Amino acid sequence: MVVLIIILKIYMLFVILVMAIYTFRHNFFTLNRVFGEQKLYYQDIIDSELMELSIIIPMYNEEKTAPHILDLLMKSDYPASKMEVLPVNDSSTDKTKEILDSYALKYPIIKPIHRKSENRGKVPALNETLKIAKGEIILVFDADYLPGKGMLKDLALAFKDPKVCSVMGRVMLINTSKNLLTRMLDLERTGGYQVDQQARYNLGLIPQYGGTVGGFRKELVLSLGGFDEKILAEDTELTFNLFIKGWDVAYANRLECYEEAPEEWKVRANQIKRWSRGHNRVLFKYLLPVITTKHLNFYQKLDGVLLLFVYLIPFIFLLGILDSIVLFFTGEMNLVNYVIVYLLIGMYVTFGSFAPFYQIGIGAFLDRTSNRIRLLPFFFFVFVFNMWFISQGFIESVIDVISFRKVTWHKTKRYRKEEATAAK
Repeated sequence: MVVLIIILKIYMLFVILVMAIYTFRHNFFTLNRVFGEQKLYYQDIIDSELMELSIIIPMYNEEKTAPHILDLLMKSDYPASKMEVLPVNDSSTDKTKEILDSYALKYPIIKPIHRKSENRGKVPALNETLKIAKGEIILVFDADYLPGKGMLKDLALAFKDPKVCSVMGRVMLINTSKNLLTRMLDLERTGGYQVDQQARYNLGLIPQYGGTVGGFRKELVLSLGGFDEKILAEDTELTFNLFIKGWDVAYANRLECYEEAPEEWKVRANQIKRWSRGHNRVLFKYLLPVITTKHLNFYQKLDGVLLLFVYLIPFIFLLGILDSIVLFFTGEMNLVNYVIVYLLIGMYVTFGSFAPFYQIGIGAFLDRTSNRIRLLPFFFFVFVFNMWFISQGFIESVIDVISFRKVTWHKTKRYRKEEATAAK
């Protein structure tokens, strides 16, 4: 019993240390975004020699969204002779096939791919399409995204830098005003992209390729073996696979592309469980390579390790709460210590995990929408919600590894009306 109590106390100290590290990380990124030198994207480059692009759009039952993104891509200022659009109908059971075929008849550069495979999912669809794509640069959009007229050209500019292998734009929400959940998710996106992602780009650390609103060099990704179909977070996996081999990811904060956010808490729960499940598989696969690679400096390795653990921290924290409860009821933690621990927990919730008064607050200020920060008190509930479902995702990822079971892709529910206006 004594040994168990010692272990529980050591774990409590470990949790407090982890909270302190991530609190410092978030605050440091925020200060960099406000006071540091800002690294610009490649928007000032003017080059008439445009690269060949293949735009891949994985689709499963996307009859509500397919016309919108295809219409917008056809309005792009990128020369049609330099691009092809490859919407991948991944065994849809609605009218997606008919819609894609009708667009193909109207626009020769739209070349639908109709998959009929039991191995359905975004990752298998990408791997299959990469082999037939003609462009040297692959751009990927999810079907619910609404890219602007100049986005293709601006994304492609980054690849004029020979060290850049991948590029990522900023994700915005199209349905922010729908309800409280979508407003909260909009704030999360603001902190994540406007502050966290840009700060990591400023500091030369590890900005992430996000799997959509971005792209990569086809031949290099093929040489890496494509995407690992055992991992649901193909974007995070590609990010680390590139960095440990000495390549860079460029982040374009000014390139805003709109998506739908989940409008129901149940749908959001399933989404973050999937993200956690995939991200933690990347942790298991890439932790040692990140630490041992010769292509990253000390600070990049530190940032990479902290980034890899992001979806494990909520589980560690949940165990810390259970740990403190056990210590309290065994008489090993007096009331004063208990209050101190939960004050630290409160500080972590406020300033660490989601850093609402820093990253989100500064992000809203930079976006000139600071009135949104009135919702910040609700983030305590969001923190508890995310902690619970992210922890479930971590457990799922552990079971995946132990049981060697096949992972399956679950699409996020769409809410857009068929008659919705796609123009943006």
